[in-house]
Amino acid sequence: MLIATNPSSGKIIAEYPTLNNTELHERIGDAFRAADQWQARSYEERGQVLRAVAAELRKQKDHLAKLMAMEMGKPIKEGGPEVEKAAGCAEYYAEHAAEHLSPQTLPSDASISYVCHPPLGTLLGILPWNAPLWLAFRYLAPALMAGNTCVMKHDPNVPACAIAIAKVFADAGAPANIVVNLPIDNEAIETAIRDPRIAAVSFTGSGNAGRIVAAVAGSEIKPTVLELGGSDPCIVLADADLETAADTATLSRMINAGQSCIAAKRIIVEDAVYDVFVEKLQSRMAKFTSGDPLLTDTDVGPIAREDLRQNLHRQVTESINAGAKCLLGGELSDAPGFFYPPTLLIDVTENMCAFKEETFGPVMVVIRAADVEEAVQLANETPYGLGAAVWTANAELATSIANRLEAGQVAINGIVKTDSRLPSGGVKASGYGRELGPHGIREFVNTKQIWVK
Repeated sequence: MLIATNPSSGKIIAEYPTLNNTELHERIGDAFRAADQWQARSYEERGQVLRAVAAELRKQKDHLAKLMAMEMGKPIKEGGPEVEKAAGCAEYYAEHAAEHLSPQTLPSDASISYVCHPPLGTLLGILPWNAPLWLAFRYLAPALMAGNTCVMKHDPNVPACAIAIAKVFADAGAPANIVVNLPIDNEAIETAIRDPRIAAVSFTGSGNAGRIVAAVAGSEIKPTVLELGGSDPCIVLADADLETAADTATLSRMINAGQSCIAAKRIIVEDAVYDVFVEKLQSRMAKFTSGDPLLTDTDVGPIAREDLRQNLHRQVTESINAGAKCLLGGELSDAPGFFYPPTLLIDVTENMCAFKEETFGPVMVVIRAADVEEAVQLANETPYGLGAAVWTANAELATSIANRLEAGQVAINGIVKTDSRLPSGGVKASGYGRELGPHGIREFVNTKQIWVK
């Protein structure tokens, strides 16, 4: 049974039955049987379906935003833009899939030799709760436009969101079973991966779960794309535009109550401007309002689950006990729900919990660096390598630093974000493979060489 709990109140919303093993394999079979006809459609025909799905997403935007607010606590003013972003992703690949997967002619001893990109077949997407619509479509849109069919195992926290996504495809008139919802417990994921009709796996989630998924898929010789956690550094140098940097760093840290893999989690500030920058961060964070995510003036909703909130508080408490200073927040409330206050920790060092671990919540961690070299060293002193940011007025220096940072994407004087047009993913413990852009759609195709005498 999948149990949806409202994190604003801690009360159960609804319970949903899960599939048994026989039903699980039947549903995978539905997607597998739909693959031949879907693959046979042209890019233009597939694109028409994805454009209709995008229109249906926009039609149901208010409903979908409300579901996210109720099931995982996303403020309603963030939920609507997430649905729009998902719709934009569907439209982007409808427009650009043929271009990204066009055959490539290569010289050889043949009269002609080229590479084409047929789909792999039926894919399994294992999705997280923190962006239920966006992360689903980041998987679905490129995979479908490449000609694959998709099985979607969404997080147990958001069962109604998963049902709603599948319904969007049905309401848009998409061919039956090109997207199949798989309501199963996490314990049944291995069974799904090992189904011989699953050709490859896309996983977004924690590092521990990612290791298990990769091991199981690897034992079946099935390709995987993994996007795991992040402890993204944001380097602020003395010559940066401090006002804009403070605005952006705060926004990046506080979006979705800080429950984002690519949030700016470790703010590394050059010593010469450290104190003044801390003041700017504190004044901005103090303005954020926590509350009911269904209200339009709420900035910060609850943490999605109580166990996640308790772990976040452990990280904060251990860091304070180790010498970090807490300028804002840092205390648990007795009020209903899983809320955690916007929290600002300064004077954090490498030995502290909040530096070494990923903090998944509205907790900003500020670290002092003596100079550029120490800032880069501190930024890379993490097992993760997802995103990073650099703030400086020196364009040449910024590019040099960006090239040295161990991350899958770096923003210079801007926010780290995902964009359908650009590849996104990590290195080190943040995973491998890429989502989005031309690189993302090529992850789940057969790069096939054709040689003609």
